Amino acid sequence: QVQLVESGGGSVQAGGSLRLSCATSGSIYTTYDMGWFRQAPGKEREGVAYIYSDGSTGYADSVKGRFTISKDNDKNTLYLQMNSLEPEDTAIYYCAAGRPSRFYRYPTAGLDGRLYNIWGQGTQVTVSS
Repeated sequence: QVQLVESGGGSVQAGGSLRLSCATSGSIYTTYDMGWFRQAPGKEREGVAYIYSDGSTGYADSVKGRFTISKDNDKNTLYLQMNSLEPEDTAIYYCAAGRPSRFYRYPTAGLDGRLYNIWGQGTQVTVSS
């Protein structure tokens, strides 16, 4: 059973940066697509960024230019570098694994949580103004 473990969350002031990590025990990043999602209190879960197994990436409009998703296959770790953080970024952040790239006619498949089947436990990010 593949497990995903997020880390790196915390509290920062607006304008600050954090880097989230998602570690797994197996070498899944070469075969699975990976995504970062977040859920704020009282809001629905939303896709933040994704990276397909071929290395292609995509971002939600709200984080473009501020967040960067990457992975290190040798370390079996997925990252989300978050810069210029805003209070609106406050949420629990989750990493997930799946195969949304199979839905190649669906341009934002990577941001659709329904297409992922393995999830981490989440890490809290709090941004104060």
